[in-house]
Amino acid sequence: MKLLEDIVVLDFSQYLAGPVSALRLADLGARVIKIERPNAGDGSRQLTLSNLRVDGESTVFQSMNRNKESYAANLKDPSDLVRVKRLIQQADVIIENFRPGAMDKLGLDYESVKALNPGIIYGSITGYGVEGPWKNKPGQDLLVQSMSGLAWLNGDGEQPPVPFGLATIDLHTSSVFVQALLGLLYKREKTGQGGLVEISLMEAALDFQFEVLSAYMNKEPRELPKRSRFRNAHAYLGAPYGIYETKDGYIALAMGSILALGELLQCEELLVYTEQSAWFDERDTIKGILNRHLKTRSTKEWLDMLEPADYWCAEVFDWEQSLQHEGIKVLDMFQEVVRPCGAVFKTTRYPARVNGQLLKHEKGAPPVGQHTVRINRDFGLEDSVDNDGGR
Repeated sequence: MKLLEDIVVLDFSQYLAGPVSALRLADLGARVIKIERPNAGDGSRQLTLSNLRVDGESTVFQSMNRNKESYAANLKDPSDLVRVKRLIQQADVIIENFRPGAMDKLGLDYESVKALNPGIIYGSITGYGVEGPWKNKPGQDLLVQSMSGLAWLNGDGEQPPVPFGLATIDLHTSSVFVQALLGLLYKREKTGQGGLVEISLMEAALDFQFEVLSAYMNKEPRELPKRSRFRNAHAYLGAPYGIYETKDGYIALAMGSILALGELLQCEELLVYTEQSAWFDERDTIKGILNRHLKTRSTKEWLDMLEPADYWCAEVFDWEQSLQHEGIKVLDMFQEVVRPCGAVFKTTRYPARVNGQLLKHEKGAPPVGQHTVRINRDFGLEDSVDNDGGR
């Protein structure tokens, strides 16, 4: 199913937030053409996780750039730039994530592109916006987590700031960014007008924290988040919220009544906390009681006590346990994509279903410039191109 069939996206971006945005549009059926430097390509081709490569390139690149085409062009070469501008005239969406001013120097800023194609939807991702003292600072996920206050929400109270172990801000940025691009595509169908979408990693980081930032801004006097000193899982929630060790593993307990929990777990020490306010004010003490008590039985024993009462709880799995569980298998969340050389790469699929249909695609991430010749032909660019297949 191709919901965005006939939509052409030019992906000038590198690394994560931009490429993932383009990936989502490709998953929905758009034709995504990745504009890359000849030979070197996107820098994330060599950005590895645990030094892991498949078919000579990083799994990071391959997971974010499946189902795309690669067009090699040196944007500082006048002939290549002319060719790219002719391609822009026939495109629907542009995605770029360079530092402010980089596309201006190439003559590919929004106003210049709009003059070439008034209906273009131009999407720009920066680290910190186009103004202010941080505009030229590297827009990298860990840096933005640190500067936005996010790292102070994780870890226990006595620990230093702890970042998320994922590119959380890049991923949230891409989700919001794609929503705006799709909104403009819908508007263009009604008005014929394109438009400009701008987002920064910092704005997305603040939006990602809207729940807790709203609590902070609306309390007088303002108080910085106070992480629980023990088993912290949310700086603004009381006990029992957290993960606890059992006799043979771990159990997660979400929001719920401490009194009900004490009765279900047969833990008399919890029954004295009759005031709900104490569940937050004395959460470290309560969590300590739970920690001692839950170590006395297996995870399954505790789940058998809690689940019949619909108390919010779960076993804590690692990937090996999770991926082997029928609850994961039934979702059919994984797929295999194939690179041009025949190498098979295992990854996730687009997570939504449409009319009951899974959106899976077999095409793996392309080598640099794999589709240059075909794109030149498809878009009528051949008259100024040396068809050697390596451009």
